[in-house]
Order: sequence, then C-alpha cells, then structure tokens
Amino acid sequence: MKILVCISHVPDTTSKINFTEGDTKFDTNGVQFVINPNDEFGLTRAMWFKEKQGASVDVVNVGGAETEPTLRKALAIGADNAIRVNTEATDGFYVAKQLAKVVQDGGYDLVIAGRESIDYNGGMVPGMLAALTGANFVNTCIGLEIEGDNATAVREIDGGKETSTTKLPLVVGGQKGLVEESDLRIPNMRGIMMARKKPLTVVEAVETAQETKAVKFEKPAPKGEVTLVSPDNVGQLVELLHNEAKAI
Repeated sequence: MKILVCISHVPDTTSKINFTEGDTKFDTNGVQFVINPNDEFGLTRAMWFKEKQGASVDVVNVGGAETEPTLRKALAIGADNAIRVNTEATDGFYVAKQLAKVVQDGGYDLVIAGRESIDYNGGMVPGMLAALTGANFVNTCIGLEIEGDNATAVREIDGGKETSTTKLPLVVGGQKGLVEESDLRIPNMRGIMMARKKPLTVVEAVETAQETKAVKFEKPAPKGEVTLVSPDNVGQLVELLHNEAKAI
C-alpha cells in the first residue's frame, strides 16, 4: 500500500502573529513553524500502517524552500520520501490542484490530510483533492483500518461517531482521535540523521487559476479591562452585568 501524507507548514500556536503591507501579508519574522497538528495525527497513523502492514509512506507539501525543515522533521519521524511542490500555497483550490497532480503521478492508494490547517482553517483541501482524483473521501476521521483494498473509517459527527466502509483509493481528512496525542512521535537523533539522507524531491507547480485571494487580515480586538468585584458586593455585580456587560 502506498500512502501519501499531506503536510502543512504552519506557525506554532505560541507564536506572536503580525501582518505587514497594510495587513495584507503574514509577517513571518520571528515565527516558529511546525507540522500542522491535524497532519501530524495522520502521519503517525501512516507510520502505524508502515510498521504493521509494510506500507510505504511519502509526505508532500506545497510551498517554498522555507518549508523543507518541516518536511525533514516528517522524514525524521519515519516517512520514506518527501515531495515539495515549488510554489506558494495561495488558496485551497490551488493547493488541491497541485496535490492532485502528485497523487496521480504517484499512484497512491491512501492519502491522509488534516481536516484543516491551523493557520487559515479553510477545511477545503481534502474534499477538493478527493473530487479531483476521483477517490473516496472521509472527513473528520478519528479511526481508520485498512485490509486489502477495503477501509473502515470512523468519523466524528454532531453528538457522536459514524463508522463507514469504503474502498481504496481513499482520501482522509484526519484529526485528533486518528491517534492520540500520547502516540505522537518526537524524532530521535538516529531519525534526524537518517532524514538527511532520505530523498526530498522538488517538483514544479502545474498551471491553474487562483480562485480566491485574501485582501486583508485583522487580529481580534484586545481584551478589555477587568473589573474586580468584592464577593460581598452582590448589588454592584448585578449593576455591572446589567448596565455595562449587558449580560442580564
């Protein structure tokens, strides 16, 4: 079984976020980038298939050379090969088109992507990728078993879980639950050294239209001042909740 794991290069959630050029561009200065958490759950599950069923695992990213350390980390975790599509990730459809070409050229049986990335939270790419490649699709996936060309997937739905069966080829939009946080792997020194020797192939982008464009970013409003009220002064608390907070 050939598995492709889609890797997004995203800011660490502890990074301070700023914008430049009139709030139209993300300021990367001083920002630490990591593997998108939803993608990391998928990569860990792919490693399980590699170890238990002998699958091969490739990872792919759409981005510039600055994303290669993130791909190298995925290789250090245990992926066999990395592919970087040499273009800026603009909108979801554009990224899905680039990934579709990689999937079609590689003949992959299973594609695991995060259900969304934590930078733009678009949640579009996995579904578009499945449609473009003609593969079956399961989103919000929290459990996956493969036997031959048959797949059993568990996905999160409102108020519960849904178990489905389908056939390969399959695209999965994974999230926490596909594996647990305790199962995530930290690259060891041996893995880091081996990653330096593993193939990282750079391919050029396919020409396609950019369907959407971000015109401006805006940070959330700063938190307001906190008013402390004595536990003995219930009247003042009620007055503040009614007149200022408009909560009652």
